[in-house]
Amino acid sequence: MTDHLRGSLEVTLLSVLAGAPDGVSGLDARRLVAERTERTYAVGAIYTVLQRLEDKGFVTVRVDEPRAMRGGRARRLFSISRDGREALEAFRRHADLAWGRRPVALAPL
Repeated sequence: MTDHLRGSLEVTLLSVLAGAPDGVSGLDARRLVAERTERTYAVGAIYTVLQRLEDKGFVTVRVDEPRAMRGGRARRLFSISRDGREALEAFRRHADLAWGRRPVALAPL
């Protein structure tokens, strides 16, 4: 893993994805981030960061089946990758050490 997490939105998105084993759509990720942070991010900001995380190999994307309620369009579902989980765990360890706490490992994939 040569790339690091750049900001709080990257960390928050990865933590949201870590709690969603079946993946989440970008809009669902935006809603979950807003619930956790009490801050609403623009849709474009969420998708930009998800794309950056995918480019780093921290997120994988799969296309869901088209749904009638979406006018026959499919959703892109984002999931945390093994490298993403390792990056999130490394960030957590670093933060724990910085705050003087004992590091806690994430559950394996």
